[in-house]
Amino acid sequence: MTQTNIAAATTQNHRDGAHRLISSNRIQGTPVYDRRAEKIGSIHSLMIDKHSGQVENAVLTFGGFLGFGSRAYPLPWSMLTYAKDLEGFYLELTREDIEAAPYMTLDQADRPQLSKEPAYRHWDEYL
Repeated sequence: MTQTNIAAATTQNHRDGAHRLISSNRIQGTPVYDRRAEKIGSIHSLMIDKHSGQVENAVLTFGGFLGFGSRAYPLPWSMLTYAKDLEGFYLELTREDIEAAPYMTLDQADRPQLSKEPAYRHWDEYL
């Protein structure tokens, strides 16, 4: 791809905000902010129901050093709102709310590993 094509694709990507659908690889790495507009972490991956095809959870990661020791918090997709002004997702929670929740860890292949606590059910009270 030439520099001109790269520049054109980048410009087009910035205009794509009006589209209803987005590729999951464009969501991964997107920052997540708390209700004080402070960055909490970023989207690691999306968890998709195999039968319905619907996104159930977005896995928020933060903490650790160089990817080691990061905590992975599966949040219901419906809790996230895209905020154009922040160019990221917004949560009506604080970082402390997230840190108090059950979390998962990432294995050596960077995949979330289930914990003994019900990490997926914790957020039901917020919905």
